Amino acid sequence: MIKERSVRSVPGIPAFLFLLGLVVILAGALSWYVSNVMGPGDLGALRVVGLAALVALLFAVLVALNGLTIVHPNEARALILFGNYYGTLRAQGPWWVNPFTERRRISVKIRNFECSQLKVNDHDGNPIAIAAVVVWRVTDTAEALFEVDDYENFLHVQTEAALRGLATTHPYDAHVEGDIALRSNPQEIGNELRAEVQARLEKAGIEVLEARISHLAYAPEIANAMLRRQQATAVVAARAKIVEGAVGMVEMALEALSAKHVVELDQDRKAQMVSNLLVVLCSEHETQPIVNAGTLYS
Repeated sequence: MIKERSVRSVPGIPAFLFLLGLVVILAGALSWYVSNVMGPGDLGALRVVGLAALVALLFAVLVALNGLTIVHPNEARALILFGNYYGTLRAQGPWWVNPFTERRRISVKIRNFECSQLKVNDHDGNPIAIAAVVVWRVTDTAEALFEVDDYENFLHVQTEAALRGLATTHPYDAHVEGDIALRSNPQEIGNELRAEVQARLEKAGIEVLEARISHLAYAPEIANAMLRRQQATAVVAARAKIVEGAVGMVEMALEALSAKHVVELDQDRKAQMVSNLLVVLCSEHETQPIVNAGTLYS
């Protein structure tokens, strides 16, 4: 595998001033040489060689100016020399490098990617619509550029594949206490998704900083049925809580009546009292009291 390595570089401003001075000097020397040495008449071999040397030096300095490059903040330049990876320049500012290198710009900023909604089956076989957001950045420019064809497209495809695999291993809702579900355990699901995506992108020189579910819902064809199921579950849970509280209140009432000797009730009267209190406490509507004008038993 190709790993990132730093490249030797020279500060750009001193190098530019030096090369510019050379251009001025060589241009002046060439002008003087043509005016004073190269005259009319027979051109000697030494004169031609001198002229060619000055022209060659001036051309070499102009080529060297092509080595000046600028690196912006949170940006890197990967250098390629004659088809081989030469190194990466990360320090921001103007620099001078080998003028024969190809310099590819690559961003190392923190970026995010939100995949499109995917329709998959969860662990229970229910079709769901799910999407995720991945926060990432390039950490190894050589791997990102040379180990995969297009690292951004590679990220998109691998993220969707990891999300599909994650959705099939967990249910939408937890039916057993302690199970990790897509809806009720977002932190755990996000951590699993991040680890899965990171493992897939390791060879591409990409670091995944965060991954989380951005959209989660049942597929339209079963949304109504699952909504009724959720509502029924909520009603049952609420009823269980109401009954639990009502039983406690009835128990407290009977204990208080017995402890304060307010009234002595036999088992039948206690059963009737419990029934009446439970009706009052558990009823969804207001109860209508019936006043007994006779005795306790008639």
